Amino acid sequence: MGKVHVFNAGPCLLPQVVYDNSIEAIKDFKGTGVSVLSISHRTPGWDETMDECRALWRELLHIPDTHEVVFLGGGASLQFLYVAMNYLEKKAGYLETGVWAKKALKEAKGLGESQGAVAYALASSADRNYSYIPKGYEIPADLDYFHITTNNTIYGTEIKEDYDCPCPLIADMSSDIMSRPVDVSKYDLIYGGAQKNVGPAGVIFAIIKKDSLGRVSRYIPTMLDYRTHLDKLSMFNTPPVFSIFVMNETLKWIKSMGGVEAMHRIDNEKADLLYGEIDRNPLFVGTAAKEDRSIMNVCFVMAPGFENLQDEFMAFTKARNIIGIKGHRSVGGFRASLYNACTKEDVQALVDCMKEFEELKK
Repeated sequence: MGKVHVFNAGPCLLPQVVYDNSIEAIKDFKGTGVSVLSISHRTPGWDETMDECRALWRELLHIPDTHEVVFLGGGASLQFLYVAMNYLEKKAGYLETGVWAKKALKEAKGLGESQGAVAYALASSADRNYSYIPKGYEIPADLDYFHITTNNTIYGTEIKEDYDCPCPLIADMSSDIMSRPVDVSKYDLIYGGAQKNVGPAGVIFAIIKKDSLGRVSRYIPTMLDYRTHLDKLSMFNTPPVFSIFVMNETLKWIKSMGGVEAMHRIDNEKADLLYGEIDRNPLFVGTAAKEDRSIMNVCFVMAPGFENLQDEFMAFTKARNIIGIKGHRSVGGFRASLYNACTKEDVQALVDCMKEFEELKK
């Protein structure tokens, strides 16, 4: 069959060494004679894996002592409620840049309405189908927090800087974490699902400024209180053991590649290669504003006059072992996700395919 080039939006492609080490752990976790799928989280040696994973997060993102890393089960969608539960007291502002940002706002609005608090979109790019990142708005200093979604997988836009914010800043970094250096000190909370860039589905990360908690007056259910999981080092209840193991292996690979700084350089090179072909090739056109283009999710469509070729191009790529480039059902077109483990070889295969298709249609 030959090499398959995977551009799925998630779960992400992982490095081969991560698959190999995970397979071995499924057979036998650290010489215990028990599969990592079956060990107790109290098994001797598991605490070492948890400690190593936290330490790698700290090292790779240069996380200051003011912050702690927590691992929880589930996905980022559940964190939308966690955020509001732990931080919304009177008023919160959201930057609405796509579907996931809108869903995060919905959860905060719902909780706020029942608690006498307000959550609202401070700025939105819905007017142009979320094809750009809003600019030129003011962030009130009296907000409980300002929430951003740094990368928008469906629409292919990305916030590529760490905002200076007059109020607490919270970010969903599900789909671009570990792809660029981040000044963690500027955030009260960074959270996200692992399955886009740092592991398999089933575990989320939360990087929490420790003194940012305990400021709301409401009762917070035990499992929705970040303090519960901080106090118990992410083991208040059984954690998603296997997903954390695979995350740890992925972080070890990122470190071996030169860390986040090296990943950022490589990811930019991959994105530049694909965007360059989109801009050159008369059959295709990018959908995101050029200044806001994501380096993780490259979204494009057939150029005007060539829309009837979309299905033919999809079949053309599939025949060349290129999978996962179909755009989200809400926007159509194409989307190539260039997460960390996606290689330049994969991107070059897609670019070559686009060039070949162009030649056939001349």
